[in-house]
Order: sequence, then C-alpha cells, then structure tokens
Amino acid sequence: MDHNRDIFDGMVLFCAVVDQTSFSAAAKLLGHTPSHVSKEIQRLETRLGTRLLNRTTRRISLTEAGQIYYDNARRLVEDAGAVQDRLHALGDRPFGELRMSVPVIFAQSCLHHWLPEFLERYPEVSLQIDISERRADLVGEAIDLAVRIGTLPESDLIARELFRTPGVMIASPAYLARHGTPQVPEDLAGHSLIDFSFHQTTHHWEFYLPDGGTTRVPVSPRVRCNAAETEKMLALLGVGITRLPELACREELAQGRLVSLLQDYQRPPSGVHVLYPSKENMPSKTRAMIDFLVEKSRQR
Repeated sequence: MDHNRDIFDGMVLFCAVVDQTSFSAAAKLLGHTPSHVSKEIQRLETRLGTRLLNRTTRRISLTEAGQIYYDNARRLVEDAGAVQDRLHALGDRPFGELRMSVPVIFAQSCLHHWLPEFLERYPEVSLQIDISERRADLVGEAIDLAVRIGTLPESDLIARELFRTPGVMIASPAYLARHGTPQVPEDLAGHSLIDFSFHQTTHHWEFYLPDGGTTRVPVSPRVRCNAAETEKMLALLGVGITRLPELACREELAQGRLVSLLQDYQRPPSGVHVLYPSKENMPSKTRAMIDFLVEKSRQR
C-alpha cells in the first residue's frame, strides 16, 4: 500500500514540475521545498530506471521517456482528481450499494414495508439484501450491516437496539382442540413440539416462573428446523406447539389463527439489534440505513 502511494505521489510531483516548468514553482504549489521535490524526482527516475527530465541552470525539458511517462501520469492524476471532486460534491449524501443481512422474520414483518420509503428518500443508494437465518460474517463478506433478533454472541461488532419483541409459545386452535391446552411447562411432555434448533441433539426449554425464578423442561421436538417461517406454518397447520418472537406471528395471533400459551411463563422480550463493524469513517449510506431503521422502529 505504501509502495503504491509512493508511486502516485511521484506522479503528482512530476506532473507539477512539468506543468510549472520549474522545481521551485512546483514546490510552492504543493507546499514542499525545492530540494524535496528534486530528491523525489531523482527517486522516481531511479525507480523507473530512466531519465525523465533534462535539467539546465535555466530550464527543464522532457526526455522521450519523460514525455511518455507524463502523458500517462497526467491522465491518472486527472482521473484521481475527478474522483475526489465527485466525492466532495456528494458530501454527506448517501450513495452506492449497501449490503445488509437480515432474518426472514424481520424482513417480512418490517423491512418489506419500510424499504420503499428508504429507496425514495435516498435515490443514489442501491441495496443487496441477504434475507436468511444464517449468521453472516460482516467483515469477511464485506456486509455493511445486519439485523439480529435475540441474544447476541460476543464479537467486535457494534450493536444498537432497535426495539424489543416478546417471545410467545403458540399453537393453532385446531391442534389445541385435539390435544388439549398445556397449563404449566411440564404439560409439554405429552405434546408435539416444533423447535428452531437444527443441530442440537438434546433439548431443554427454559421458562420464567411467576415468582421470578426459572425452570428448564426437557423436551423432544418432533420437528427441528432452522427457519422461523417453517415453524409458524407448521403451527398454523396444526402440527404442534412452537416458540417464536411475537414479531413473527402478531397478525396470526390478532386474527385468532394462532393462540398464545403459557403466558405466565414466557421469557423476557428479545432485543432486535442492528449490527455494524465500526463507527469510524462510516459510509454515509450505512449511517443513513441505521438512522432510518431506528426512526421506523420508534414509529412502530
């Protein structure tokens, strides 16, 4: 990286000397001393293995190699200047492609409804969205931000809570009519259970007791999967009882298509967080999306 910077800095110095036809004038323009400019041009010639300038006490002129180098270096310096001018012109206005990773639950219940407003508000931002339950590697996959629900693993990522969603235990009225409604956690032993735990081989479900304590009940799920949407659909179809964030099934609960169970034993609400790698030099597009998600979450 430093080597590349040296090459570009040499191009800038060389072009300034040629344009100003003087070491001292170029030095004044760039804020250097004439001796520094002269030494850097010598380093450049040594690095290239050829003389670029003919020097006399009164003037400088380009060699044939110098002319070729100048013509190409000038285009690169001008292109870099144009890019810099473009960025300055944009200022803090969000632009470019934003890559984000969100769980299916959040996408279906929130993001799908919010995105049209974001895209209208920021016309120079495009989106690439990974909607899945997998825990994407933000740094390794160059993802700008992610949304996660529930307990967060230890990491160097920065997390900002958007809102909290209660956990609910649910089943369809048809299932409960056939198999009965559990009154205490221990009653789950005789029920068909659906769980979000694809790789686990032993199972316990934790419940919070009315007196403030907790209890762990051993369970043997009939279905284990890694998709909350599948859990909900199986519950709607009467396959069994499952646990979900209320965010995932609010509409079905309101319509009576699902019933909330064991309400006195439910765990505290889970946090819904936006995660991102760093606050330093954060792109304006990332800041815009974070602020937008916070704004919309407060309006829920």
